[in-house]
Amino acid sequence: MKPDIHPDYHEINIIMTDGSTYKTRSCMGAAGDTLRLDIDPKSHPAWTGVQRVMDTGGQIAKFNKKFAGIGARKKV
Repeated sequence: MKPDIHPDYHEINIIMTDGSTYKTRSCMGAAGDTLRLDIDPKSHPAWTGVQRVMDTGGQIAKFNKKFAGIGARKKV
């Protein structure tokens, strides 16, 4: 292996969405940094099997506003 090309591998703190914490080793940040998760295996539907109700009305309105002019033909 070539010397001095590998990133620093150090211990960081992970905070899950429910507030529980654990330590792991990572190349992220500096030693002792904290990574706060927005989605983790305790809350993500892929692992829990429970679906959240999304704001579909708001998402559809946002989509329609963003792409309102596409495909509309102008009358001559």
